[in-house]
Formats: sequence, C-alpha cells, structure tokens
Amino acid sequence: MPRPDVGVTGGGADKVNAAAATPVTAQPLLLTPEPWNLSVTQTPAKEKAKEGETVVLNCHLNSPQHPSLTDLVVKWYKEDEKGQMDLLEKNVTILPNNSRIFMSGDLSQGDVSLIILNVTISDHGIYFCEVTLPDGKVVTGDGTKLRIRRALGLFGIEESIGTIIGVVAAGVGGIVVLIVVLTPQLRKCILCMRQESRQSFDSRSSIFTILLQQGEKQLFVKKFVLSPAETPLSLATYL
Repeated sequence: MPRPDVGVTGGGADKVNAAAATPVTAQPLLLTPEPWNLSVTQTPAKEKAKEGETVVLNCHLNSPQHPSLTDLVVKWYKEDEKGQMDLLEKNVTILPNNSRIFMSGDLSQGDVSLIILNVTISDHGIYFCEVTLPDGKVVTGDGTKLRIRRALGLFGIEESIGTIIGVVAAGVGGIVVLIVVLTPQLRKCILCMRQESRQSFDSRSSIFTILLQQGEKQLFVKKFVLSPAETPLSLATYL
C-alpha cells in the first residue's frame, strides 16, 4: 500500500523569518549626571567701613565642568550677637522695606557679591554666601566679618567702638597706676611741709629755748638766758 506523501508546511519557517525581520528597538542608556564640583570664595575675610559708606562683600563661584552657573540659587545671611538673619534668598533680597542690600555682579560669570549702601552700626556681623546646586547640595563660603566705624569718634578721630573703649580703659588704668605710685611720695612731701614750733623755759636756769621742726628734722634752735627782770613774754620783741 503506497505511503501517502507528507506535506511540509512553511508555518514554522515563516515565524522564524518574521521574527528575524522585526526590528529590535534599542533601549536608551541611562547616564548618571556628573556631580557638581563647586567652590565658593568670599573675600576678604575681614572688612571695615565707616557709617554712611558703601561696602561690597565679594563672593565668587567656580565650577570647572559647569561653565554656566545660571541655574544656581544664591542665599546671603548674616550672623551677629542676635543670631542669624536672612538677607537674600533665591537671588532676591527678602528684607522688608529695604533698598540698601542687594546682589551685584553677574551670576552667569560666578559673581554673586553682596552690596550694602549707606552702612550703619547695625550692619556689623559675619556675612555668609550660600549656594544651592541643582542636585540639592548646599555649598557655603567661609564668611566675611564686617566692622563698622562711627563717623566721628573720640576727639574727632574715626575709630570703632571697641577701639574707643580700649583707649578710655587704658587711660583710666594709667591714672590708677600713677595714684598708687605717687601717693607715698605725696605723703612724704606733706610731712616735710609741716613745720612745728616749740618753746620751752627752764625757770631754774632761766634759759628760754625756741625749736623749729619740719617733720622729724630740726631746722632752728635758739636759746636765750633771761635776766631776773625779763620774762619769756618780753622776748616777743626780739622774735
């Protein structure tokens, strides 16, 4: 009995060919953003200004791999004996009714310096420049200490309050030292200036003695021998 022909279907081959012909979409590579390396430099470390002057507190940013710095957020704050006070946030001054303090310079060039117009005694303190990076990291400068001199100090000299207090304290201390050193000498001089006169009469020898002393030192001694007709009172005509 003849064997029936077995037909070979092309279904399996078609599936293989179709799979081979289907393009495979490449998955995008997820690149981790390069971390920021930013330096914040504040200069100078200490600054002095006189009342009424304009002062600039320098702050410069530098990031080698990110030449454009426009996406950074800048904050300035001050620390003094009262605590911390925020001056500028998100590149904008936040002090109410204030037109004296604002950021100067060009952020794109890394210059975020702070300018203060018409400074007053209350502006003294340590000023910090703080920068927030796009990844949330915060970098802060070392700070600039600002001291304010009064417009007119002691005897017309422009000096800081601390200097004036120091000068007055030194003067008072010098006076106290002089008093301590000179008091014994003055006491001696006073004793030297005190003169005392003593008179005595010896009736047995009829000798009348006059003694003049200055302190413990005898300056003058004179003796008189009185005759029977004379009395000590009669010597007043000779003195």
